[in-house]
Amino acid sequence: MVGRAYLIAISVAVISVSVSLAQEKKVSVADCQFAANPDEFLARSTRIRRDMFHRTQQLTSAVGRKGVPVVSADSLPQRNFIDQEILGKLLKQNVPSAPMTSDEEFFRRINLDLTGRIPSSEEVRGFLADTSKDKRDAIIDKLLASPEFTDRWTMWLGDLLQNTATLANAAVNRAPQGRNAFYAYIKDSVATDKPLSKLAIEVISGSGNNYDPANGAANFPMGASTAMGPEQDTYDTMLAKTTATFLGISSYDCLLCHNGRGHLNLVSAWGTGQTRLGAQQMAAFFSRMALTPASSPAKSFNVTDAASGGYNLNTDSGNRPNRIPVGSISTITPTYREFDGGPRNDNWRVAFAESMVADPMFRRNMANRLWQQMFGLGLVDPVDSLDPARLDPANPPPAPWDLQATHPELLEKLAAELGKSEFRIRPFLKTLVQSTAYQMSSRYEGELKEEYVSLFARHFARRMEAEEVHDAIAKSTAVLGDYAVQGSADRVTWAMQLPETVEPQSDTAVNNFLNVFLRGDRDTQGRSQSGSIQQQLTLMNDGFVGNRIKVGRSPKLRALAQMEKSEDLVDEMYLTFLSRMPTGTERSAGVVFLAKAADRNSAVEDLAWMCINKTEFMFSY
Repeated sequence: MVGRAYLIAISVAVISVSVSLAQEKKVSVADCQFAANPDEFLARSTRIRRDMFHRTQQLTSAVGRKGVPVVSADSLPQRNFIDQEILGKLLKQNVPSAPMTSDEEFFRRINLDLTGRIPSSEEVRGFLADTSKDKRDAIIDKLLASPEFTDRWTMWLGDLLQNTATLANAAVNRAPQGRNAFYAYIKDSVATDKPLSKLAIEVISGSGNNYDPANGAANFPMGASTAMGPEQDTYDTMLAKTTATFLGISSYDCLLCHNGRGHLNLVSAWGTGQTRLGAQQMAAFFSRMALTPASSPAKSFNVTDAASGGYNLNTDSGNRPNRIPVGSISTITPTYREFDGGPRNDNWRVAFAESMVADPMFRRNMANRLWQQMFGLGLVDPVDSLDPARLDPANPPPAPWDLQATHPELLEKLAAELGKSEFRIRPFLKTLVQSTAYQMSSRYEGELKEEYVSLFARHFARRMEAEEVHDAIAKSTAVLGDYAVQGSADRVTWAMQLPETVEPQSDTAVNNFLNVFLRGDRDTQGRSQSGSIQQQLTLMNDGFVGNRIKVGRSPKLRALAQMEKSEDLVDEMYLTFLSRMPTGTERSAGVVFLAKAADRNSAVEDLAWMCINKTEFMFSY
C-alpha cells in the first residue's frame, strides 16, 4: 500500500467534490408537502442551482488543471435555435461564455450522456485521430443507434415511470414478475423509438394481467393503488402520479385535498385559482379502473375498466380529507382541465390520455425533462413544478408573478420541436447535443457568479449515476458482471440493464456498492447527485473495485502490464479510465513510479486504483 500512498501524493486530490445534502423530509400520502415544510418547498429551485454551481466549481478546483479563457458568445457558432436563445441571452446580459469543449472532453461526455458508458481507449484514440469536420455529428448518430443507448434511456424511463416491484404506500404491488414485464415494455419502447405520446397513452390506459409481458403497460396503473383508504384514494393517486409525470404539474396532489387559494398562493399562479372539485373531475377519468386479483398466475392482478360508474363524493376515511357532495352532486363525471370538455372516448382512461398528450403542458414537460438530463438543469427546475399560468411568453402572468422558465421562448421552441419530432426521443436529443450550448466546455476561466447559473454560460458537470460508476469500472477493467434478477431467468451484465434500483438482490456486495452512489428507490427516495465521504472510501477500499483491478483477474490490466514502454502504459491507463491522455506531469510521475516499483503487476494495479480515485473519474464534464 506504500505505492498507493505515493500515488495519492502525485495525483489529483481524491476528496469528495461535494458534501452530502441532508435527506429531504419524506411525508406520507396523507400529508400536505407544502404545509409540512414550506421553506424547504419554496427553496428547492434555488438550492438546485446553488448545488449545480458549487459542484462544477469544486470539480474544476479538484481536477487541478487550469481553465480555458472565456469568450464572447458571438464568437461561437450558432448551430440551431437553441444557440440563438442561449448565446443571445448571454450577449444581451454581457456575460462571457465558456469556449467549445475539447475533443477529449466532448467524447467522454457524449458517451456518458447518451449511453451511460465511458468509451474504450481504442474508441478515444480513433475519435482524436479523426480529422473529419463532421466527426462529432457522426458519433452522435452512432451512439443514438447503439444498444447502450437503449439501456441508458430504459433506465431513465424506468425512473420516470417508477417501475418497482413494491411501493411503500401501495395496497397491491407489481411484484418482480410485473416489474419485469413493465421493464420489457419500456425497453422495447426505447429500442423502437416509440413516440412518448404513444407510450403515455399506452401506460395510462394499460390493461390485462400485469405479469403478462404482452400487457407490460398495465403495470403503470398498478402503481396507483393506495393503501389505507377507499377506492377514490387510488383514483386520486393515479391522477397525481400521471400529471406529475407527464405534465410536470405536482400541484394536483395538493388540489385533491383542498382548493388552491390560500394554499398554493406562493407556489403556483395557476394552482391558486383551482378547486378541489376541478381536481376530482380530473381524477374521475380513473373511476372505472379496477385492479383485481387474478386466478392465474398466482399473486398477479388484472387491470380492467368497468362499463359504467363515476367518482363518488361519499367518503369519511382514507388518506385525504372527507369527500362531501357538492349541492345535489354526489357523483362526478370527468372533465379534463379548464380548457377541455368531458371524455371523448367510452374508455375514460383512453379519453384522459388522448386529451393529455394534446395538452401543451405535455410537450413542455417532456421537453424540459429531456433538457434537464442533457444540460444538468431544467429550464424549469424542479421539473415537476411547472406552473401552466407562467410558461407562455405570449401571455405573461400578472404581477407579482414572473415567467417561470429561465428561457421562456426556448422552452416553447423545444416543446414545438418535440412535437415536430413526433415525440420521439432520439431526434429530439440529437437537436440538443448538436447545439453549441451543449458542447461548451465545463471549464471557465473567469468569474462566474452564482446568479449566472441559469444562463448556461458553461456546461455543468454531473456526478455519474450509480450504474454508470459500476459500468465504468467494469468496462475499464474488462471484468463484467453476471447478476441474477428476481423473477427472471435472464442474467444481467451491466448495471444499466438492471430493471430496478434495488437489484441485483442476488449480489449483496454489488447492491450495497450501487446504493452508496445514491441511486434511490423510485419511491420514497429519488436519485441524488450529492457526493459523500462514503463514496470516496468505497472507491478506495471496496472489494468491488479491489477485485477488478487485479492483474490476474482483469484482461485489460494484464494487457497493460505486458506493454514494454512505460510511457505507452501510462498513456493507455489514462485513456482507459479517464478517456484522455495524461498531462506531461502525470506521464512523468507515472513513468517514475513504474521504474521504482519492485513488482510491475502491483504497480499497474496501483495506477489503476489511482485513476479510479481521481475526482474526474466520477464525473461527466
